Amino acid sequence: MFRATIKGLLAYKLRLALTAIAVVLGVSFVVGTYVLSDTITGFFDKTFAEANKGTDIVVSTGSAGGAIQDASDTLDTENISAAVFDTVKHVAGVEVAEGNVQGPAQMLDKKGKPYGGLGPPTLGLSWATYAPFSPLRLRSGRAPKGPDDVVIDAVSARKMGYAVGDEIKVIPNGPVRTFSIVGIVGFGKADNLGGATIVSWSLPVAQEVFKKGTAYDGIDVKVAPGHTVNDVIASIQDAIGPHYKVQSGAASAKEGADAINQGVKIFTTGILFFAGIALFVGAFIIANTFSIIVAQRSRELALLRSIGASRTQILLSVLIEAAVVGVVASAVGIVAGLGIGAGLRALVNALSGGGGLPGAYAGLKARTILLGFAVGTITTLVSALFPALRASRQPPIAALRQETHVAASHFTVRRLAIGVVASAVAVALLGYGMYGNDVALRFLWIVLGAFGVFLGIAMLSPLVVRPIAGLLGAPMARASMPGTLARENSRRNPQRTASTAAALMIGIAVVAAVATLGSSIDKSLHVVLDRTVKAQVIVNNNQGPIDPAVEQRVMTDRDVADAVPLRYNEFKYAGKKRTLLAMPPDKVAKVFDLEVQQGSFADLAPGGVLLHKDIAKTLHKRVGDTLSMGFPGALRNEVVRGIFGNNQVTNASYMISLAEYQQVYTEQEDAIVFVVTKPGASPSVVAHRLDTELKPDYPQIDVLDQKGFADQQAGQIRGLLNVVSAMLLLSIIIALLGIANTLALSVFERTREIGLLRAIGTSRRQTRRMIRYESIIIAVLGATLGIVIGLAFGSAAVGALRDSGLTQLSFPVGTVIVVLLLSGFAGVGAAFFPARRAANLNVLDAIAAAE
Repeated sequence: MFRATIKGLLAYKLRLALTAIAVVLGVSFVVGTYVLSDTITGFFDKTFAEANKGTDIVVSTGSAGGAIQDASDTLDTENISAAVFDTVKHVAGVEVAEGNVQGPAQMLDKKGKPYGGLGPPTLGLSWATYAPFSPLRLRSGRAPKGPDDVVIDAVSARKMGYAVGDEIKVIPNGPVRTFSIVGIVGFGKADNLGGATIVSWSLPVAQEVFKKGTAYDGIDVKVAPGHTVNDVIASIQDAIGPHYKVQSGAASAKEGADAINQGVKIFTTGILFFAGIALFVGAFIIANTFSIIVAQRSRELALLRSIGASRTQILLSVLIEAAVVGVVASAVGIVAGLGIGAGLRALVNALSGGGGLPGAYAGLKARTILLGFAVGTITTLVSALFPALRASRQPPIAALRQETHVAASHFTVRRLAIGVVASAVAVALLGYGMYGNDVALRFLWIVLGAFGVFLGIAMLSPLVVRPIAGLLGAPMARASMPGTLARENSRRNPQRTASTAAALMIGIAVVAAVATLGSSIDKSLHVVLDRTVKAQVIVNNNQGPIDPAVEQRVMTDRDVADAVPLRYNEFKYAGKKRTLLAMPPDKVAKVFDLEVQQGSFADLAPGGVLLHKDIAKTLHKRVGDTLSMGFPGALRNEVVRGIFGNNQVTNASYMISLAEYQQVYTEQEDAIVFVVTKPGASPSVVAHRLDTELKPDYPQIDVLDQKGFADQQAGQIRGLLNVVSAMLLLSIIIALLGIANTLALSVFERTREIGLLRAIGTSRRQTRRMIRYESIIIAVLGATLGIVIGLAFGSAAVGALRDSGLTQLSFPVGTVIVVLLLSGFAGVGAAFFPARRAANLNVLDAIAAAE
């Protein structure tokens, strides 16, 4: 029996190879992602470890043992005072102690344009005078000393064409400042930190630039001989108290690397999600291919049954074929994944100027190899299981047939019942994920629900294949006889046509859902801003905070009636960090309609807080109640002064006065500034004038009217959604390969039929056209089903996000039309090789093939 299985594999090697492509692509995607992830995490682990190897102890803002969870505790301090530094310096066992500060600092290129900041961060650091403390290594020049000195990373210097001795403009927390480049540096052995730009000044200059005064962000410590690191850590902790974090340099390095690697994990999970979609699509193709092959081998399998093969042997025979395909495809996918991982690494290095990941290429780990084989093989086996079961039920009497004939499948009541039940359960899971209270598991329920919906629709879609295929093929049927044949061929076996179209349906559905979400976000932003925001001009910085001096500059414009800054920060309540908003209460009504339900903004003074209605309900708070809010170094019992109902623009549920914000927080920076123009002034003219006036000192800031601001925000979201759509391209490519594979198998199955058509006068051109038309019908059918499902998914997502400001449902009509047209063209491409093979069949051989 095993020998028969091997012969079966060899007999169908080309068809199985086409099927294996789906597994290869999916596995290579998974493996390449893990290879890149291992390379990045290894790079950061090593880089941070090397950078901190000269530091024995690190003191930072935070809490001993991590975040304090007691509800009565205050928020961690923002900075380390000079007094705390002096205490650390005099602890027994401390040989050297040096403070440091850091913050965002963006460089300008030689054309005055901001450099970096859209991806990796723009880092500004103080230079450590004690060399072992510094993660920066000079490549050329010297260390910064004077008030005008600065050093920059080697990658940025190379890409912008700067050298030692040049002047460079830098945007720290305030306006643009000009410095002289005295050195070029790297971060450890790397030329920068994974693409992040680096600027460094002497400590006094960095403190002044970042408005720290005499405070620090951290303290590096060298332990004196004769003392242990653990003993000195304990002594420092006892001396400065529990509201500071004291840990070893190795632990601090691991914490820094882990913080970055956490983002890598999120990125990896996102890519693996798309790989999962690709494999899910591939599963449909595998199942379809094995179904067709099993049907075409019905007489062969029946002969095996008639000579004594058991149902179990037939089942195992097909599953062994699937296992061999899965193992071989997984092996090829693993090798291809190495190439994809190397390509992704090269892309990361290119985007970071060639200095991003200069460390060793991680290559394949045992975990990645095992995962690749498991994913590919299990996917193939599960997909082939039902075709294998059908093969095992082949009756021996089928061996008496004179020819292999694959009858049109019939839609059974059992299939209908299973499809309806599966769809109902999937919709319930999807609904619970979108609207349920279990936030932690929402994404899981949504994913399971979506996959369930696809499976249910795939089971039920044969019901609608005949009418839809007939409708789509009607223009082709009217145009020519090949069109009529293609239409009937697509309707002949609705289950097969539906299964082939379902693979494309999945990818198109997700694209349509994403497009619906993007279109709805775009429309909602414009509508919400128009309804809620009364300010005509907005000052915004997508790359960081805004210097409060900008507000004062704006107020000097002749057409500006008022400027209202918004500030965000964290506080602690019930052991958890939450976000608050601060505004001047007397100006709230000038810029927003926040729908005050109780109390008044006029009553919002230091000691008071406003709550969004949902938070007030959750916390069981009413006007007059108190709320214990933990600020940096201070716990305040704030009185609830009002309840508001609209936070669609501010996205904040807690609001305090700007005056109190200035009391409790050290760093004073605006997040956004809303500008009210005087009557009769043109918002677009005022915005353009302010933008022109501010750009020389604040090139990172954009001043826009309402429409321009909405377009900017929507454009950023659309850019992200376009990346998601591009990632889905892999699943669509796999689906098109599935169409090509099905058509190739269909041509083999209909060899005698095609030979007869050729014998009665059908030309090669007409034969090719018939196969192409059939492919177009399948592709457009899959796209149509996908668009309908995708629009439904997108509508449900918009409904679920209504409370988050997504109030307008908008269907992407243009995208739908483009997708349908591209699907038709893709169908033509998918049919190229099957159509060519059909046209090149020898007429006499084809007629005799099934005799």
